[in-house]
Amino acid sequence: MNHPANKQISRLQSLIKKTVFLVSTFISVSVSAQTPEGYKVLKDTSSFISKMTAQSKLTNTTECDFEQEKFISVMSEKIISKGHFCFKKVNKLRWEYATPFKYLIVINGGKMFIKDNGKVKKYDINSNKIFKSINEMMMSIVQGTLFNSKDYSVKYYENDKNYQVVLTPTQKGTKEFLKTINLTILKSDYSVTKVKMTEPGGDYTTLNFTNRKTNEPIADEKFVVK
Repeated sequence: MNHPANKQISRLQSLIKKTVFLVSTFISVSVSAQTPEGYKVLKDTSSFISKMTAQSKLTNTTECDFEQEKFISVMSEKIISKGHFCFKKVNKLRWEYATPFKYLIVINGGKMFIKDNGKVKKYDINSNKIFKSINEMMMSIVQGTLFNSKDYSVKYYENDKNYQVVLTPTQKGTKEFLKTINLTILKSDYSVTKVKMTEPGGDYTTLNFTNRKTNEPIADEKFVVK
C-alpha cells in the first residue's frame, strides 16, 4: 500500500514538471556562462536594471499568447503546447493551456489552483517551499525583477535588438529542479519575449510570448477557478 506521503511527493513531482515552467519561467548557455551566440557582454548593467525596474512599476496588467516547447531527452520529439497568459498586480497569474490538452494554473492571494481534467485542486503557496519558490520565480519573471534576487547569480548580454539575462540558482532547493534561466528581453519596451529554463539533467522548457497587451483591463474573475 502506498503511504500518503509518497502519494503527495508524486503529485508534487508531477505538478513541478507541468509548471516548471512554465512556468513553470523556461538555455543554450552552460553553467560556465559562456556568451550566447550573437550577443556581447552588457557593460552598463546598472542602467538596464534601472530601466527594467521602472518599466515593471508601470505595468499593472499583462496579457499574451504563449507557445511552450518542452524537450525531454528520452523522447524523440519536442512537446509543443499553446495557451494564454494573464498577469495582474498584485500577485495574480493565470496560465491556461489550450492545446494539445486543457490545463489551468491560477495564482491568487497566496493560493495556487490547478484545474486538470475538470478537477480543481487548491494549494497554500506559503506552506510549501517548492510552491513558494515557483510562485516567486514566476512573479519575478513577469515583473522583471528576477535579476535582483539574492537566490540567483546573474550575467547580462545584449545585441542590437535584445538583452539576454542568464540566471543560475544559488539555493539548494531550487538547484534540485532548475539549472539555469535565460530571459530574452526586447530593448524597445523591456518586455520579456522568451524564457528558457534548463533542468539539471539537460531537459528544458522554452516559452515564447506573442500578441502582448499591456495595462488593459483584466477582470478579477479571470483569477477565480471553479
